[in-house]
Amino acid sequence: MMRLVKHGLMYGNLFEVTSPSMVARYNRALEHLIGKRTDLQEFHVDISGFSPEIGDELGDIHYLNPSGCNRQFILLSTDQKTAPLLNARFSTSRSILRRFIDDNEEQLFALSIRDCIVGELVNSVYSLTSPQDLFDIRTIEIDADTVGGHVEAGEDLGDLIERFMKEQDGWWDDVLIADMIELSKHAGDVIRTPLSIRNRSYEQGNFYTSHYGGLYVFRDVRESACIAPKDTDIVVDLPVKQVLTMEDRQEIAEFLDRNALVEPITEACGARAENILRQKLDFIVIDAAADHDEDLSDVSRRDLRALKRKYHQDLPAEYHALERTVRTLAQGTGQGWPALDDPAYFYLLRSRNHRDKHLVNMLLADLTQLDFRQLFICHKDAFYTQYATWSDAKKNYAADFLAEEYMVDKVGTRLELFGPEPGMDEDDDAADYGFGRNRGPWGPVPSGDADDRDGAR
Repeated sequence: MMRLVKHGLMYGNLFEVTSPSMVARYNRALEHLIGKRTDLQEFHVDISGFSPEIGDELGDIHYLNPSGCNRQFILLSTDQKTAPLLNARFSTSRSILRRFIDDNEEQLFALSIRDCIVGELVNSVYSLTSPQDLFDIRTIEIDADTVGGHVEAGEDLGDLIERFMKEQDGWWDDVLIADMIELSKHAGDVIRTPLSIRNRSYEQGNFYTSHYGGLYVFRDVRESACIAPKDTDIVVDLPVKQVLTMEDRQEIAEFLDRNALVEPITEACGARAENILRQKLDFIVIDAAADHDEDLSDVSRRDLRALKRKYHQDLPAEYHALERTVRTLAQGTGQGWPALDDPAYFYLLRSRNHRDKHLVNMLLADLTQLDFRQLFICHKDAFYTQYATWSDAKKNYAADFLAEEYMVDKVGTRLELFGPEPGMDEDDDAADYGFGRNRGPWGPVPSGDADDRDGAR
């Protein structure tokens, strides 16, 4: 994995903690949450305050998420908002944390100057005993305060001030005034600098969870479904219309089509589609060549053509089916779209531009794992799992390719492959105030969801 770390493809864009004061604050927060401290003087943290170095030190990579259900967080600075979320058990957790920081950035900035902020993403369940429990999670409540309880003190002081202003005898209530003075020593001037935190509740609609081997839960669509990695007796009797596995490829294709979740790359990308699909062919060839111990260092286009000729008969069905489609595009014959059970079918799709775009592209990456670039961009945990099984030749090729072709222009590559980010009108939660969705009498209503989903990597 050190190849990935050196190229910035793993543990990239973490927030650096080096100053003694920040380390001391982190230790205070860590002791407050789990009763432990770190002896490290320098480390890095993700958006939730999890540090892989401290995880190694403690021998517990889930030290901020022991039950895997209610993630705790330590916020040293609002600058953590662009960092990734490591070891995420739910695909929605990072976006919820990012939205929370964006919604309360001014208050959190003021609070983080005084003290470290700690909190928890609270689900309606505290532990998972079966997949059925996942469907009880509809709303995520964020419980946050400083270690010293400044938010709670500020809210109490605000209540006392309101009482003081409303009561006729407030000026003569010595006990009330004394309580206000004492709380103000801790909370400060809550009139000029309010300490209240807003927007603590966030909906969790469709999501992926790493629990139970990795489940995709689609419940907020026309025809609901849960997609599991393989047949298992535990994933039964779920409140969805269909329970599928990754082996039910035709049924998954039909599900995605019925719910209008995907679109053909050939239609969405126009003239660029042929080049995108040719690169997918290259990735499949590289996989086959690596299995035959070929030297993949400094592979040129000419070398790739030679490898295709050499191993053409050994290439998987996905390659030959995808090659037929690319040939059709190049010839402009328009011989029709491949059937749902075609081995190349999912390689020809990307998500439509809707609120679950990242989740659908994640599922497509899981279904097309020979395309290591999409797997890395859309489903990093699956990429790291696959990467560990590859030969050194493929590891080197993939790391070099991603560092040289993707990392230099992440935004441009994602735009080319997956299109623009979803707009507000694709959000099912968009508000309609009588002037159209997400529009008020003076124009568009600003959105609080500014999620940099790939700010990590």
